[in-house]
Order: sequence, then structure tokens, then C-alpha cells
Amino acid sequence: MFKATIFVTLRESVLDPQGVAVKGSLHSLGYNGVKDVRIGKKMEVLLDCSEKAEAEAQIREICEKVLANPVIENFTFELEEVA
Repeated sequence: MFKATIFVTLRESVLDPQGVAVKGSLHSLGYNGVKDVRIGKKMEVLLDCSEKAEAEAQIREICEKVLANPVIENFTFELEEVA
């Protein structure tokens, strides 16, 4: 069994209004050193697979088809074997 930790973020070229709002809030609190904030999503998925290559292929397909919008988002993932 494998646990996938998936990170989905907006592409660099896409405006991140939530990030802009958080950056403004941080500046108003005195954290003027903050130059940029990008908001993303983290997901964890457990897969019942015996082979790491099979788990990687399934997670990549899940991300491409369901979890990330390939037009405006990027994704990365980490796989960890669990008992």
C-alpha cells in the first residue's frame, strides 16, 4: 500500500487572488518582508498497490484527470510505502 501526498498549485502565470489577499494581510500586520504568497491544495490518497511504478502511474492519472486543472494548475506528488 502507498500513501501519495499531492500538491496542486496555480501556474506562475495565473493570478492568485487568495495569495494577493494573504500577502496584503501579512503586510498590514507588519510582515513587510513577505514578497509573494501562492495558495495551493494538499491531498493525501491511499492506494492499494503492490508496486511503486503502478502507484505512480495511477496517481499521475488521477491528478491529470481529476485533481488538477492542467490549463491553470501544476501538481507534484510524493509516494510513501505504508503498512
